[in-house]
Amino acid sequence: MTQDDLLARAQAWLAEDPDQETRDELAALLDRDATDELSARFSGTLQFGTAGLRGELGAGPMRMNRSVVIRAAAGLAAYLKAKGETGGLVVIGYDARYKSADFARDTAAVMTGAGLRAALLPRPLPTPVLAYAIRHLGAVAGVEVTASHNPPRDNGYKVYLGDGSQIVPPADAEIAAEIAAVRSLDDVPRPAEGWETLGDEVLNAYLERTDAVLTPGSPRTARTVYTAMHGVGKEVLTAAFDRAGFPPPALVAEQADPDPAFPTVAFPNPEEPGAMDLAFEAARAVDPDIVIANDPDADRCAVAVPDASVDGGWRMLRGDEVGALLAAHLVHKGATGVFAESIVSSSLLGRIAEAAGVGYEETLTGFKWIARVDGLRYGYEEALGYCVDPEGVRDKDGITAALLVTELASVLKEQGRTLTDLLDDLAVAHGLHATDQLSVRVEDLGIIANAMAALRERPPVSLAGLTVVSAEDLTKGTESLPPTDGLRYHLEGDYKARVIVRPSGTEPKLKCYLEVVVPVADAGGLATARATGAELLAAIKRDLSEAAGL
Repeated sequence: MTQDDLLARAQAWLAEDPDQETRDELAALLDRDATDELSARFSGTLQFGTAGLRGELGAGPMRMNRSVVIRAAAGLAAYLKAKGETGGLVVIGYDARYKSADFARDTAAVMTGAGLRAALLPRPLPTPVLAYAIRHLGAVAGVEVTASHNPPRDNGYKVYLGDGSQIVPPADAEIAAEIAAVRSLDDVPRPAEGWETLGDEVLNAYLERTDAVLTPGSPRTARTVYTAMHGVGKEVLTAAFDRAGFPPPALVAEQADPDPAFPTVAFPNPEEPGAMDLAFEAARAVDPDIVIANDPDADRCAVAVPDASVDGGWRMLRGDEVGALLAAHLVHKGATGVFAESIVSSSLLGRIAEAAGVGYEETLTGFKWIARVDGLRYGYEEALGYCVDPEGVRDKDGITAALLVTELASVLKEQGRTLTDLLDDLAVAHGLHATDQLSVRVEDLGIIANAMAALRERPPVSLAGLTVVSAEDLTKGTESLPPTDGLRYHLEGDYKARVIVRPSGTEPKLKCYLEVVVPVADAGGLATARATGAELLAAIKRDLSEAAGL
């Protein structure tokens, strides 16, 4: 793009931008001839895919703003009408991030102008409430405005179809084509009224449904510390706990209420270093049985347990550990159907399912795939996502997951046991499944492309002294999986291990998922097995980093 082309494109964008804030921002860039910054914003467009849209707020087609959202909404409306859904209902939810309410209202206006019916949730609410509302209201689609656990300056746009699941191919490409066909915002009717703003009826129906994940009469004695991570989870989670009869959670006051600046954390993700520090500080003061955290849109659930062997006395459980605990609890409750997980999650779930005689299925990464498994009873992903009531919410749900893990903690408490004790039992029964992740955040996306290319051109023959017995390029797909950008290695030697490498679909990260299985004869061998697993994971990280040129 020439300098003249760049300036012409920016001027054209400025002329139709409906948001005074981004108009002022873009005008200032033009006034100071900020060519590099303009080029970064106008070198392309945010790409709409199965994760919808997600990016940094700001002016221009490479940022999240009202112009981009209006085009996305118009593309979705055109797609729905092409599928014969004229007059159908689109329900719209949003979190408490910067611009979320604006993006939600713009979406409602576009849907109304396109001849569809639109209904806005009454205020910022958890993403699972929106996923529930789609099926509850018989909507043909849903939109959630959220960037989940991304940094404060990001926002996003997540699209669901009428089955209550997030979009998958080919719907993403078909919607993207309709978005690309929008020539000008002047061509998109946006009335000032005509949509419905819902009351609390849908939220109340969702809360009534949360009771279904618990066993009537089960113990409800576990005490919790809870952090909403500056997001929208507090109101709904505390209401659900109250309905269930659990002790009221002790709230991490500094993080309890929505704040789009996320002032107490570098990244509002319970998995990030330091994000749980205030929760652990509260736990040391209150001495609860467990600590629970939601991410800002409350579709994920983190759990921490007392652990005297670590600094501060509290340890975050890995998503794979919580996934296994919930699976074991559901098996104990007599759950039937299919247990499903993504390929990057621990293979322990398959062993639990096999021992219990329930179905098991592996999918590509993301709940858009897990939620579509036939006969799904339970699904989880290592990134703190759990679907424990697929008939109610066909997506990850941090509220119902928190209820179920607190019920499990209560059952164990009545037996004089803990979540850690149950994890030990699972390790003895099925082997210690030690997992870890090598996650590299980059400024330059070329680093990710170069690392993937290096691994494809020169695949490792061994990692941590274990032989790579199979190396799969998942771009070609497998018998059970559609194509995806990823690599999977199976290793064998004294122990079995598995490595999966893939670019993140929502963040500028290369993510490598590692698992080592160490047999355990009895509880007395657990400490040695954990040490062995940790050593092997560290060695795999080192060798994989070298192989990828990181």
